[in-house]
Amino acid sequence: MLNKRNLVLLALALVGVVLWFALRKGNPDDAPTAVAPTDANIVELSREAQQNAKLKVVEVTTRALERTLVATGVVAADQNREAHLRPLSRGVANRALVQLGDRVERGTPLLAYDNIEMGELSGEYVSVLNEVQRLQAQAEVSRRLVERARELLKVEGISQKEFELREAEYQQAQSAVKSKQAELERVEEKLHRLGVSDDDLKDLVAAGTRTHRKASPDLMRAPFAGVVTKYDVAPGELLGPEREVFTVVDTSVVWVLADIYERDLGKVREGLTARVKVPAYPDTIFTGKITYVGDVLDADSRTAKLRCVVLNPDGRLKLEMFATVEIPLPVRGEAIVVPAAAVQVVGDLQVVFVQKGETQFEKRVVEVGERSGEWIEIRSGLRAGERIVSEGAFYVKSALLKDQISGEE
Repeated sequence: MLNKRNLVLLALALVGVVLWFALRKGNPDDAPTAVAPTDANIVELSREAQQNAKLKVVEVTTRALERTLVATGVVAADQNREAHLRPLSRGVANRALVQLGDRVERGTPLLAYDNIEMGELSGEYVSVLNEVQRLQAQAEVSRRLVERARELLKVEGISQKEFELREAEYQQAQSAVKSKQAELERVEEKLHRLGVSDDDLKDLVAAGTRTHRKASPDLMRAPFAGVVTKYDVAPGELLGPEREVFTVVDTSVVWVLADIYERDLGKVREGLTARVKVPAYPDTIFTGKITYVGDVLDADSRTAKLRCVVLNPDGRLKLEMFATVEIPLPVRGEAIVVPAAAVQVVGDLQVVFVQKGETQFEKRVVEVGERSGEWIEIRSGLRAGERIVSEGAFYVKSALLKDQISGEE
């Protein structure tokens, strides 16, 4: 049996245990660390989950940052390679020989038409030519009379006055020939402007009055190889120099016209190389050269036009395509940079996920700077040497948001 002293000690021990449990219940902050609440900025991912999400972790480094100015634009025709074709003279359309969108070579016939003015000039040319030949024959007769009169004057067969009269008649005949030849040259020049060659004129003269043939075929031809981008003619329509019938564009070289904001005009200049991307070929980069920066700003958008010349030998760039123009600017000093995919948006904040342990990742708010291709400058929030999630950051973000929602419930 327990003596009285042992019973007192046992009772005191029991009271101490009860008091200890009572104190622990009233002070939860003193609970063991094993049951402490989890940090809301920490995401726990097992190795298996990381493998399934294909997470990639890289070390934060510093590097020289190539700044890039990005602008939007549209593909346009090179105005030096765009021909707006009109008839050189009045006529009536017979038939079109091409269709909208056709590719043509230099000299390809585009339109057959009845050239009224050429017909009139052809007839006038033959008429004036005949008159020149008639006057030349008269001048030749007059020249012979002068030569004969000169011989008679030597033997006093005619008077000096009569000789001078014949000589004056010869000079008048020569003047008439020169005047008519000048008129013939004016008509010939008009025909040349309508596309008539010297060989065509020879054929016209050879035909003489036996036919109503004109000086050359009535055809409009392509001035160079390209694509027919405008077609506005129908058989029987009256055509004239004031009416544009076809537009032919050489698309082997195109312009990309981009809008540059006023604040960025000091960063660009003629001669810089630019990268051009279009949605139709997301994996292709076209290289161009800046040849012009606009001198006038748009009053509403406060932008100036920038012209970038791009080679397009295979014709993949189509006119009116939307394009993105990336202009690399001079390299600046070293900065902390991370892959663009590493930066995620949570709420109104931009964050990266820093690896704190093999299975733990911390959400870190950062201030981003300029972007250069696939890299983004980090101005604050990270230190060189820390390890961050570079691929799969969106998966980590999703896990973080899921944990936060579960915690709220």
